[in-house]
Amino acid sequence: MRSHLLNDTTADVYRRSVTEGVERVAGKLASTRGPFTGVTPAALAPVIDAVDLDRPLGDSSAALDELEDVYLRDAVYFHHPRYLGHLNCPVVIPAVLGEAVLSAVNSSLDTWDQSAGGTLIERKLIDWTAGRIGLGPLADGVFTSGGTQSNLQALLLAREEAGATDLSKLRIFSSECSHFSVQKSAQLLGLGRDAVVAVPVDADKRMQSVVLAAELEACRAEGLVPMAIVATAGTTDFGSIDPLPEIAALAAEYGAWMHVDAAYGCGLLASRTRRHLLDGIERADSVTVDYHKSFFQPVSSSAVLVRDGATLRHATYHADYLNPLRTLAEQIPNQVDKSLQTTRRFDALKLWMTLRVMGADGIGELFDEVCDLAAEGFALLTADPRYEVVVEPRLSTLVYRYVPEGAASPEEVDRANLHARKALFASGEAVVAGTKVDGRQYLKFTLLNPETSAADIAAVLDLIAGHAEQYLGENLVHAAS
Repeated sequence: MRSHLLNDTTADVYRRSVTEGVERVAGKLASTRGPFTGVTPAALAPVIDAVDLDRPLGDSSAALDELEDVYLRDAVYFHHPRYLGHLNCPVVIPAVLGEAVLSAVNSSLDTWDQSAGGTLIERKLIDWTAGRIGLGPLADGVFTSGGTQSNLQALLLAREEAGATDLSKLRIFSSECSHFSVQKSAQLLGLGRDAVVAVPVDADKRMQSVVLAAELEACRAEGLVPMAIVATAGTTDFGSIDPLPEIAALAAEYGAWMHVDAAYGCGLLASRTRRHLLDGIERADSVTVDYHKSFFQPVSSSAVLVRDGATLRHATYHADYLNPLRTLAEQIPNQVDKSLQTTRRFDALKLWMTLRVMGADGIGELFDEVCDLAAEGFALLTADPRYEVVVEPRLSTLVYRYVPEGAASPEEVDRANLHARKALFASGEAVVAGTKVDGRQYLKFTLLNPETSAADIAAVLDLIAGHAEQYLGENLVHAAS
């Protein structure tokens, strides 16, 4: 079995196996006709259940043959131009190269003696990102598994900085369109979900700063503590960006920690034409960025950044077997001192390779392309009498719904839109997302593929309308009979 370990004696086996795996995936990328095959859980589960994990195949080629049946054939392929579903991006080749390198070397980024240069590369990228944000000379941060973990850590720091002994008095303010991880973090931090005050949004789905000011004043009057304000720079559904300068001013006035969840909108940091949309983010106490969304990186590649690196001490614990206290005096750079995780992948290498090959402008141009595409999609939707669209996009999402010409109840329209999404997914021709707005069922395009065209969007709109019309027609016939 030692012949399967990666070392100097198995380098040729490693080279052949990885090359064969790459060839298989490259073949799938070239041959996929749609983003999905439409396979159902009921159909695929027996195929996977039939695999006997206690009887190894003993050969990577045979395992790859099997992988075709259990995974590759029916995977959801984000690179396809008609994948318009969730916040998933196609990945750039330099990042995939970085992924291959980091997996093989297998550095762990918790301590210097497990990662060496990996630690310094991650720190360099944190400094680079903090500089793009404008957080100042004391800024620091650490890579995370994703936006949910970043938001959790930011709110942990905010809780500790608030200094309150009675957790029941702490309050977090976020817009009603903010990410669910805000409520989840409050629960995990012992505050309870009721600690989160949902602030209404305006017609553009941005937090209403006037209402926020009133809520903060009410909080103070009731003897409660405004622990944190979470501003969103790129809401999941609408890509809306909260009024960051106004929120920053209110955070300063009421002594609240300002966190900006820029998991989606962080791509603007690399844009030469849209960076101004993030004006005010430089005043945040902490910021979430997801490179695996708008920087076109493989999952996972994310970070949380803070204005004052000293606040990261709230995540520090010294263990004699890992990062003993003496290492501080010795100035040994152990990233575990800043992280909620211990063992942690060298995900920073993917972004490093991307910047060294493409540069920040290259990333920004890709993100600008999908934002431009969303503007084209908005024009198509507003000109199409079959659809209504909720809001003009700031980033690259479009929320809309099919509306039939004839009389149909709101409930029937909801069911038609939900059916159209499911039918489209089952056909494998395209993938779109869904959400609810004011209790009604809507559909969503999340545009993160620069290869998607306005023609693709138009074609998918025709497919959706066809499925919805068929559903309504069949139900009218059924009702009449």
